[in-house]
Amino acid sequence: MIRPGAAFPVQSEAPAAIESRALGTLAYIRASIESSSSMDVPGMAGIVMGIIGALAAIMVSLPRWAPHWLGIWLVAAAVALLLGGALVARQIARRGHTRYLGPARKFLLCLCPALFAGAVLTLVLWTAGMTSVIPGIWLLLYGCAVLSASTVTIAGITRLIGIMGALFVALGLMTFALPTTAHTAMLGLGFGVLHFSFGILIGRSTRGG
Repeated sequence: MIRPGAAFPVQSEAPAAIESRALGTLAYIRASIESSSSMDVPGMAGIVMGIIGALAAIMVSLPRWAPHWLGIWLVAAAVALLLGGALVARQIARRGHTRYLGPARKFLLCLCPALFAGAVLTLVLWTAGMTSVIPGIWLLLYGCAVLSASTVTIAGITRLIGIMGALFVALGLMTFALPTTAHTAMLGLGFGVLHFSFGILIGRSTRGG
């Protein structure tokens, strides 16, 4: 018989606390593993590349510079890649983790083959006098490169980069069917507007994460 006022034993909450701590540790380990195998692309890189692309499109649209469109776009592409690469390298250096070198290597291996193919085809088409095909080739192959590279980016931006790559592919296919007078606008829409817009979206996504 239980006497009045007798104290009932209180169940210890220690097992629940230990289990919660263990789950938190596992979640941290899982996040670390995922981040160490994925590439984080800064949104600012896309914004800077978009500004350069827009400036190139504006410059080429001027009658004085229109005959030099190929050289202008090649210079703009080189500058955009250098600045974009520098921003990515700065982000990796700022974090100070050598574990990001592996994802960066994978990212480049996914990105560079299609870009190299575009460079080779540009030379071949220019030599053959088929420069009107080059804008479509650039947009198509760059979209393929971005789509491929999106598979090794962090989960928060994979979908955004994949969508951007698909839109570049779509623009490239459309450009083949359009007259040459529309090519500058298509290149500006892709390398200018798409880069800039998705750079903003990627920046917001990574900050929100």
